[in-house]
Parts: sequence; C-alpha cells; structure tokens
Amino acid sequence: MRTKFRSLAGVAAITALGLALGGTPASAETLREALTRAYGSNPTLTGDRARQRAEDENVVIQRARSLPSANAQANYTENVVLPPNAITAPERSISLQGQIEVPIYQGGSVRNGLRAADRRVDAGRSVLRGTESSVFSSVVAAYMDVIRDEAIVQLNQANVGVLDVNLQATNDRFEVGDLTRTDVAQSEARLAIARSQLQSAESRLIASRERYIQVVGTPPGTLEAPPPLPNLPASPDSAVETALADNPDLLAAQQRREAARYDVGVANATRLPRLSAVTNGQYQNYLGTFGTNVPGVSIAQTQKSATLGLQATIPIYQGGGPSAQVRQAQAREGQAIEGQIEIERSVISQTRSAYASWQAANEVITSSQTAVSANRLSLEGVRAENSVGTRTILDILNAEQELLNSQVQLVTARRDAYVAGFTLLAAMGQAEARDLGLDGGALYDPVTNYKRVRHIIWDWDSDPKPEPVATRTVDTPAQNPSVTPLPKQ
Repeated sequence: MRTKFRSLAGVAAITALGLALGGTPASAETLREALTRAYGSNPTLTGDRARQRAEDENVVIQRARSLPSANAQANYTENVVLPPNAITAPERSISLQGQIEVPIYQGGSVRNGLRAADRRVDAGRSVLRGTESSVFSSVVAAYMDVIRDEAIVQLNQANVGVLDVNLQATNDRFEVGDLTRTDVAQSEARLAIARSQLQSAESRLIASRERYIQVVGTPPGTLEAPPPLPNLPASPDSAVETALADNPDLLAAQQRREAARYDVGVANATRLPRLSAVTNGQYQNYLGTFGTNVPGVSIAQTQKSATLGLQATIPIYQGGGPSAQVRQAQAREGQAIEGQIEIERSVISQTRSAYASWQAANEVITSSQTAVSANRLSLEGVRAENSVGTRTILDILNAEQELLNSQVQLVTARRDAYVAGFTLLAAMGQAEARDLGLDGGALYDPVTNYKRVRHIIWDWDSDPKPEPVATRTVDTPAQNPSVTPLPKQ
C-alpha cells in the first residue's frame, strides 16, 4: 500500500529535507494546500482535462459508423416555362424523399476503429496523469524556490547588517589609530558587494514568487516547511523498475502503439466489400397542376413509392489507394513502436538522473551542515584573534563571507534535494493526485465523462457552453522581496 502524502502533514519535526530557518507560524501555508489549489485551477491541468473529454468523443464518432442513418430531402419546383408540345405539363410540384441505411458489414473498419479510439482514450488518460505530475512538479519547485530565496534574502540581509556594524567598528578604530585606511576600504568594499548580492537575491525572490502565482494561482503566504517525501526508492534499479511499470508517459506510448496496430485493420477494410440494408420512400405532389390535353382523361396528382433491399459495394480497383493506406498505417505503427522505445529510454534516463541528483543533494546537505558549523566556529575564532591583534579585518571579512556561502549552499541543497526527490517520484509515476492524498473534494475522474458520453446516440445533444475553470492572476498584486528578518544572534 502506498504511503499517503496526507499522513505526513502532522509531522512536527523538520526533517533533513526541511528548509525552515526558524519556527513556523500556525497560519502558515502548506505544500498540500498549494497542490490542492493548483489541482483545481491550474490552466495546464484543466485544459488537458478538456482535451481528454474531446478524446472521449472519438469513440462515439467511430461507433456512429455502425449505427443506422436516416435522412430526408424535400424539393419544391416551379416550372416557369412549359414545353409547347408536352401532353402533361405540371406547373409546380413538391417532392419528399427519405432513406434509411443500416450498415451490416464494413470490412472490420468499425470494429478496429472503435478499438483504436478506445486505446487512444486510454493513452489520453495516461497523458492526463503525466500532466498532473508535471504540474505538481512545477508547484513543488515553485514552492521550494520561494522558501529557498526567502532564506537567502534573510541570510543576505543579516550579512549586510553584520558588515554594516563591522564598518562602523572599523571606522571607530581607525579614528583612534588602531586600524589603517586600508582596513576601512576593505570593509566598505565588502559591504557594497554584500548590498549588491542582497539586491540580486531580492530580485530572484520576486521572480520565484511570481512563478508561484503562475502555477498555483495565488500569491504565496508564509510557506511551511514541506513534509518528507514518501516511498522514495532504495536504489536506482528499483526506481527504474517502478517507472517502467507506472510512468504515465510510457503507458501512453504503449497505448498509442496498440491504437496504431488497430489502424492497420481500418486501412485494410478499404479494400474489402461493404454491405448495407437500404430502404427508400418517395412522395410527390403536383398540387393540382398535373393535367392532360386529352378530353375525359384524368391524371393522379400524387405519386408514392418505396423500396427495400440490400446494397453491396465490392471494390475492384481503386488506383492503389487502399494499399497505400495500409502501408501508411503500417509505417505509423512502426513509428509508434520506435516512439515507445524512445520514451522508455527517456524514462530510464530521467529516473536514474533524478535519483543521482537526489542522492547528491543529500550528500551536499551533509557536507554543507558541516561547513556551516565549521565556518561559524572559525568566524568566532577569527574575531577573537583579531581582538588581540593576530588577525586582520580582511580575515574577519573572509570568514563572514565563507559562512554566508556555506549557509546559502545548505539552503540551496535542501531545496534541490526535495525537488529532485519529487521529480524522482514523478518519473516513477507516483506523484499524482491519487498518490498525494489531496484534500478539497473528490478527485477528477476522466472515466466519468467517458461513461457519460459513450452511449449517447441523439444528434442534438451538447454540453453547456464552456466557461473558464482556471483562475486568472491579473488581479494579483505585483510581488516584492519583503521577508521576516532573521533574529539577531
């Protein structure tokens, strides 16, 4: 049984993949809430659901070819110029004609067309699964980007504050002759660089928040650290094994291959006989204008006729068209076969790469945590040694920069590990709504629409006029880089 994402929401401890730098407010926004909003209102996902509903209709269209068809034709005729030698010359007439045709045998084209349409419906459902995974991966990346960039802005703000204090202290010591102008210049330069780094970090934060709005539909609030990811594999081989069985893109390719095989049968039917039962009825009324020049002779003003029979069409020669259609369908089946192998290769590569990225990011987390601890201790030592004259201001500045770099690297590695882990789950086919236990109502089921439309045979049926499902973001405010400052150490 798959571990549900919802069961992890109550985890209080921040795991190795958590990114929070401090406590989380009670009103913080969770990753599941962001995923739920995107599930209901992301236009990529809602648009793909509409595409799948359109795909469902191809089954109805194919089945319609096997059902009876009926049509009627009406004509009204005015004879404005009558032939002078005509014995009977009606001035006007109305004619009605109806025909019913019942297909009996069409060479297997309907049967194979229906099977192909059904396989493409299955492929479309797998594509929809892949779209869910892709959208959720984008949401997770955007969510983690905001958390990362907020943390980096906080770290840079804190660094600017420290360097500002350092510059003031350096100026004070310069005034009393304890330091040189060079020390002051070094402090000023490092502070200027720190401020430019802060501005760059703030720009990246704004971009991340705007990207979050794009994929989720609402501005990010205070984002809670995400829960640990479930069901991550123990090895790349086990990840690939799961991906080959569950990856939606690969399943869609397999189903498209099956559909292409049935298309060959449809093409073969173009050179086989077709048989239908046909009935015709005709009614004509001359509206009392059908007369004769022979005295004492009257002519009926209406005519009726009806026929019932079988109509067989036996192709004899069609200029090579059917064989070309068969070869074309076979070539497309070959293309689908090769396409399946191509996607299989891609899935294997993506899965192994995601696994490697996830493992590497976890290793970077461990190394960065060690580096942060060591750099923090080093900075304290350099400051103490500077106070007794064995270290320079430049040594302090370098130590502070190394600490900042290691902190940024740690925050980035935590983001990369979580995103890589979710990407790995997506490649394995385990990053969809059914796997994540999303709240907010029943999940969208594409089978419901398929069952609804499959047996509709009424020509005048239609759905309500389409209305937007996705939310627009035109009214969302432009984002800014404001963050809660880190507590002073």
